[in-house]
Amino acid sequence: MNAINTLTKRLPGAGLLLSLLTVSLLTSCSRFNTDGSLATWGYIILALDVFALFDIFRQNWGLGKKILWAAIVFFFPLGGLILYFLFAGRGKSST
Repeated sequence: MNAINTLTKRLPGAGLLLSLLTVSLLTSCSRFNTDGSLATWGYIILALDVFALFDIFRQNWGLGKKILWAAIVFFFPLGGLILYFLFAGRGKSST
């Protein structure tokens, strides 16, 4: 019974993380070359965005702070990354 309670507590966070990752993948891939192919720096920014989102949700912050940083990284893929890694005040993760 405890396993079910633990799973139901983690389900909303996992759903939010999955939806943010999906949308981040769709928005970060819009960096194309003139021939229509994805630019190399687009892949790099995409990988860093995914890493930042995983890092955000591993922190032992409150849900509000996690959602705020995830929204900043999501809406501003390059600028949000820079802001997050410079000013987030990240500590050791809870895992």
